Amino acid sequence: MLQATPVDAARSFLTGFDTLGARIGVTALLLLVVASFGWLVLPRLVEGIQDSALQWAVSGAILRAAQLLLLVGGGLSLLYLWGFGPTLATISEEVTNDSELQTLGRTLGSVVVFFAAYAVARYLSNAVANLSRHADWLTDHQEEILLRTAQLFLFGFAGVVILGIWDTNLGGLLVGAGFLGIVVGFAARQTLGSLIAGFVLMFSRPFTIGDWVEIGGEEGIVTDITIFHTRLENFDGEFVIIPNDRVSDRPITNRSQKGLLRIRADVSVDYETDPDRAKQVAIEAISNCSEVVDAPPPQVFPKEFGDSAVVLEMRFWIDHPTPPRKWKAVSAVVTSVKSAFEDEGIKIPFPQRELTGRAEAGGFHVHDRDGPAANAGEAEARGND
Repeated sequence: MLQATPVDAARSFLTGFDTLGARIGVTALLLLVVASFGWLVLPRLVEGIQDSALQWAVSGAILRAAQLLLLVGGGLSLLYLWGFGPTLATISEEVTNDSELQTLGRTLGSVVVFFAAYAVARYLSNAVANLSRHADWLTDHQEEILLRTAQLFLFGFAGVVILGIWDTNLGGLLVGAGFLGIVVGFAARQTLGSLIAGFVLMFSRPFTIGDWVEIGGEEGIVTDITIFHTRLENFDGEFVIIPNDRVSDRPITNRSQKGLLRIRADVSVDYETDPDRAKQVAIEAISNCSEVVDAPPPQVFPKEFGDSAVVLEMRFWIDHPTPPRKWKAVSAVVTSVKSAFEDEGIKIPFPQRELTGRAEAGGFHVHDRDGPAANAGEAEARGND
């Protein structure tokens, strides 16, 4: 003997009330339970969630879906309570046996599923945008990937439901789709590679929109990230579009992620200048620049012996790095160091070259313009003339 299901037990319970008073009482009780649980208890449970992002997500689609299910369940329960159960069964049987009604019902069902999926997709767009505003960990790139992925699964599920409504053989369709996927995969390897790379970039998060990056040999500000390509705006105002598969296999330098950027600049001092004294003067001049942060502190190191000077390397940091802030800081440091060196009498020499004549020719001797020849070589040259 088959055991009664909970649905059958509920039907038997609801159809067991024969008197009008009992039905009115059960109706009032059902309305009270649906209203109190759906619009009083569930919202209070959602408010008790500590995570604000999770609270917002549950209070949106999940709460509305639960309230809708309560309304549908309550409505069906009232129909069976007031004796409309046999009528529903008759209508269902007529629709099942009548082919025209079946076609009409399937068509209406398909339309309802399509528009429901479209409405949910629109709702998802707003939901993901609001979730991004409440969750600091969700970047603009991840927001777009999450939205596109959710929409893809949503419309895919809607398509499967519609095929099920029309009694389509999903097994054969999946086999055909598998062969088609293989053909498309070979024909669009680069596009699929960019798509996969887009998902990899979503989880690895090497950069986000607004970051100052260098990808391979291209440098600029990230303006857009899709599942297929990344777009940069370089410093000439040009937009550079790089496929994501090219992004993933090239070195990526992110100058914005840390929030600090170290800049290097060289300055030369005369060989007669004490390098330690020039170093201290340069550090004080750099520290007085408002464009340079105090921590980490600026540093100056003797770098190399130049042709006519000792080269000092200046290292300093800026915060919230952008190209304009970098150029502004470099300009301020160069101006400040030059003024400080002038005040302290530290010479920044011009390029110089020392010439020495050969010893066997008597070397070089400087004389007046109208005096004797400067050296033996010049005298010999004049004699040859």
